[in-house]
This record gives sequence, C-alpha cells and structure tokens, in this order.
Amino acid sequence: MHRPLDRRIHLALIYGSTREGRLCDRVANWALSQIEGEGPFVVDVLDPLTLDLPKRHPRGETPTVRLLRERIGRADGFIVVTPEYNRGYPAPLKFLIDLVGAEWRGKPVAFVSYGGVSGGLRAIDQLRQVFNELHAATIRDVVCFAHAWSQFDETGQLLDATKAEQAMATMLAQLHWWATALRDARENVPYGTFAA
Repeated sequence: MHRPLDRRIHLALIYGSTREGRLCDRVANWALSQIEGEGPFVVDVLDPLTLDLPKRHPRGETPTVRLLRERIGRADGFIVVTPEYNRGYPAPLKFLIDLVGAEWRGKPVAFVSYGGVSGGLRAIDQLRQVFNELHAATIRDVVCFAHAWSQFDETGQLLDATKAEQAMATMLAQLHWWATALRDARENVPYGTFAA
C-alpha cells in the first residue's frame, strides 16, 4: 500500500501552568509562533485552564477525559511548556499527564521550560522520569528561559530571540525526526505487540 512521502506531524502543545498571571501564556505563545506556518507541523494546543478537567481523578471516564485521550492519541508528538516551581513541575501538569495512559506510548516529547536561575531544567529532569514510565521518548535538546520574567516585553515578545530561536529550530528538527520515525514504527508494529 502506498503511503504519502510527506505527511505533516500532529503535535500537541501542552501548557504546564494554571496559575493566575502565569508567564506560561507568553512562553507558549512564543513557542507556538515558532512552530506554526507552512512547516511540517499541525498543532493542537492543550491548556489545562480551558479543558474543564475534573478536580480529582475520576473513577470512570468522563466526556472531558475521553476528549483529552482522543487529542493525546491523535498527536504524533508533544511539546510541554513547563515552569519550574520549587525545583519541580506543577501539579496540574502531572494531573493532566496522569489522566491519560497508553496514548503517550511510543511518541516523542520535547520541552520548553522557564524559571529562575535554572530556567526550568530541574522540572524537565523530573518530567523525563515521568514520561519514561509512560513509554514516551524524550528529546535531548530543550529550550529554556532562565530568569524568564525579564526575557519578554509587555506584549509577549522575546527581547533577544536569536539563541532561543536557534535552540527551538534544533529541537523541532529532532522532534520531527523522532515523531516521523516513531509514527512509522507504530504503523508497522503497534506499540506493545512485541515478540517475547
């Protein structure tokens, strides 16, 4: 059966913060501006503030959780935009991740982080362990913003974009490669149907 040679990659861009006055909006909007356009990606934005998620893990599957599963399931890869709070990632992000299971498997996850002096790298290190457990493959190169509150102007524009844009281009190229390779692999052999 013939498959198209150039198929677009479906990415889910996931907001990691729900705090009032969050910087996540500026960072995620910048990331989205780097992804959108005539490139190889189609983006679905998943913001916990707009998803109407349950307050606690439901006993059964609610319509909201079912829709979240469908959207995560459609994605070929993910970009998680996360702050670092107290040397870790936010609880609402972990809750969103934990609401879904098999839909993460065999897919790549990239990170854009922000925070104080570490730029969110400690949050990323912890998230790598979480996604490892979910059988997702994390991308080595990341984009991080140290002292992020001083890097964006009032309109959300990045003040010195050159290094961040270069880092984003590298990460997106890697994410595209992994997403393409893993999508092809899942289509040939569904994840989890390994020979014993």
